[in-house]
Amino acid sequence: MPRTDLLLADPRLAEAERRLGRALVKAAVSRAQQQARDGQIAPEQVADVAVAELPARATALTPVINATGVLVHTNLGRAPLSAAAVDAIVAAAGTCDVEFDLVAGVRSRRGAGALDALARAVPAAEAVAVVNNNAAALVLAATALRRPDAEEIVISRGELIEIGDRFRLPDLLVSTGARLREVGTTNRTTLADYAAAAGPRTAFILKVHPSNFRVEGFTAAVTVAELAGLGPPVVFDMGCGLLVPHPLLPGEPDAATALRDGAALVTASGDKLLGGPQAGLLLGQSGLVRTLRRHPLARALRVDKLTLAALEATLAGPVPPVATALAADPASVLERAERAVARLASAGLDARVAAAKAAVGGGGAPGVELDSAAVSLPESLAVPLRRGEPAVVGRLESGRLLLDLRSVAPADDASLVDAILATAVAAAAGRALS
Repeated sequence: MPRTDLLLADPRLAEAERRLGRALVKAAVSRAQQQARDGQIAPEQVADVAVAELPARATALTPVINATGVLVHTNLGRAPLSAAAVDAIVAAAGTCDVEFDLVAGVRSRRGAGALDALARAVPAAEAVAVVNNNAAALVLAATALRRPDAEEIVISRGELIEIGDRFRLPDLLVSTGARLREVGTTNRTTLADYAAAAGPRTAFILKVHPSNFRVEGFTAAVTVAELAGLGPPVVFDMGCGLLVPHPLLPGEPDAATALRDGAALVTASGDKLLGGPQAGLLLGQSGLVRTLRRHPLARALRVDKLTLAALEATLAGPVPPVATALAADPASVLERAERAVARLASAGLDARVAAAKAAVGGGGAPGVELDSAAVSLPESLAVPLRRGEPAVVGRLESGRLLLDLRSVAPADDASLVDAILATAVAAAAGRALS
């Protein structure tokens, strides 16, 4: 039996130890040695078996090609970061000047670059702040903006929303100790309803964008501009992360418009339509934002240097992938699908071009369909593709696997086709052996 120290000296395992750490590599060696002791492999195969078993990286997270057609897929990590944001994370991964002035040699404002970039992106905001997600932004607002004599948050019953994983907004707000003053009905809330509820005990009026559903028919809602005239500050939970209006999403609210309409504070997500890292953005009146920043809870909700770096690069750098996918020309997506299918069909695969409808996802623009095109494959390839490296995730429709290219970066087209070909070859080999 090869000795452990000699096996760990194998160049392949020594390199793996540098990437993965000694514990992972040594455990793989021990398992391979046990297989040799059990007679499952020959002693000279131990090193090869150990190398083959090692993961590609020291995390269980697997890179995925998102071919679902959902541009911001919550289960797949929401917004993919731009190359500039990835580079920024790498730069910040070591020691960096996250809150240090290199010229003066003294402590400075934490994440000044990211905050300045956010302020430039939304000039209508008097001040800005960043916490770790949009729920945290709401918790901070509900905690810091209340007073002993003003603990009520006025909110429409039609905006007491629930999002994924059974997360309910009213539960979050009540957990802070706030008292909710519900007004209106599920489908209709008027300005008079808010006016009757707002008073001396009102901490603020909360307007929530119901981003993952639509209510149609006999409905009524009140705008931010109307609410702003009632007196108490208006906090708008926009959620989607759209900072300025988007021509393809006329029904989706944006931070700049909400602030101009009189919102005292806007909260939004950084990893949705903004296309950046997970973060909760706070934009609004300087006095309110200062109150939030100085509250003790803000320290518990602050973001780390990697998020600050990625956020700044997203705001100041090139167009992020989500924005690129949203603005993609359907004709160009169709051409990409045709090129992919031509290559797959020439290799003998049952591949076809299929018209498709993509979606924004991530709780943004519910009901909005985006023209797209997909590579249609046999349904039997769905599981093998999900188990590949990189993993490929599509959607099943009418007994076929559709790989929607609107949510795939054009630079990943070749990798997608290579993954399909490799999976098909492996599947064919498995059938031949059986």
